[in-house]
Amino acid sequence: PPHGIQVERDKLNKYGRPLLGCTIKPKLGLSAKNYGRAVYECLRGGLDFTKDDENVNSQPFMRWRDRFLFCAEAIYKAQAETGEIKGHYLNATAGTSAEMMKR
Repeated sequence: PPHGIQVERDKLNKYGRPLLGCTIKPKLGLSAKNYGRAVYECLRGGLDFTKDDENVNSQPFMRWRDRFLFCAEAIYKAQAETGEIKGHYLNATAGTSAEMMKR
């Protein structure tokens, strides 16, 4: 993590054990809704965080904003059901730096 493991542990409130996470697969082909469902299932199943594959950006079948909204819903739902802090790392790569900052 760019800010160090301690910052991630503080954000997730997880100490004294490894952090568990995964990259959502398949990286291409899922709708934003199904992608969010995969995030939810992983987090509900016990992972601390999930992340986008580097190639996932804003595709015609899964726009960035839609993926963001479904992933946020998945995180909130998993947190409510588990009582734990969960996370997802979204790829915010865009065509311009202004668009990246907006994301």
